[in-house]
Amino acid sequence: MEKLLVVNNVSKTYGAYKALNNASIEVEKGSIFGLLGPNGAGKTTLIRIINQITMPDTGSVILDGEPLQPHHIKYIGYLPEERGLYKSMKVGEQVLYLAQLKGLSKQEAKKKIKYWFDRLEIGDWWDKKIQELSKGMAQKIQFVVTVLHDPKLLIFDEPFSGFDPINANLIKDEILHLRDNGATVIFSTHRMESVEEMCDHIALIHKSNKILDGKLLDIKRQYRSNTFEIGLITPNHTAATAALKEKFEVLPATFKSINNELQYKVQIPESVATNDFISYLTTLGQVTHFVELVPSASDIFIETIQKN
Repeated sequence: MEKLLVVNNVSKTYGAYKALNNASIEVEKGSIFGLLGPNGAGKTTLIRIINQITMPDTGSVILDGEPLQPHHIKYIGYLPEERGLYKSMKVGEQVLYLAQLKGLSKQEAKKKIKYWFDRLEIGDWWDKKIQELSKGMAQKIQFVVTVLHDPKLLIFDEPFSGFDPINANLIKDEILHLRDNGATVIFSTHRMESVEEMCDHIALIHKSNKILDGKLLDIKRQYRSNTFEIGLITPNHTAATAALKEKFEVLPATFKSINNELQYKVQIPESVATNDFISYLTTLGQVTHFVELVPSASDIFIETIQKN
């Protein structure tokens, strides 16, 4: 697929501290790219470089086929983790002002503001001051400011911070809607369940270095261990357990069930087909539960960080 953003071997040093070390990523058009890592890993430095808040010491950034230039800022929408609205300014006046800074005419800005305020059911907030709003309400305003000018690239840094579950789900759906309508998204979060639900690709940064990169499904396949959770009803628990342990690596498992069955995690060799494994289990008894334990984004995050 065509790339909207290409970051080539970007490094950034602050004094003796190496904030980013030869980092490279490629973000496909119309995708959601998860930028992951522990606190202090270098994610925010990379985001700030893409937004031209700071400049790299070495390396290059290409946006939609062109070297990144100051005028490209109008093609980017950035929702920072540390929000930045004027607390004593009225909501409507502030959003209108910020929209015009992004290059929209006053008339066009008002039209787009009405669309988003109606969509998020916040139309009656126009004359409220930011300081009168809850944190979650202010977050909605910041989200509108980020997406209002229809940017090619949206960068969300912890976009669900401060939201209750209902509004977090609302914003998640809006991000997916924007992606489906052609926007490209970089999404930085510590919420691994959101990564599972939303991201097509991920990159993991740790101690200033990129240590993992690729399509999420491909990475899951790479980290799978051929381990299955099984439930087995058998007349002789001892014999069935011994037979399993003779052929495979077997560990106890616990899962909710209405049956009184053996519950195990079983790792099978790559050379053994899943269908053959199931057939073997049926010789030991009745199979009541069979699930492959596919690693989650959280599992992959923790395992990769620990290895490095």
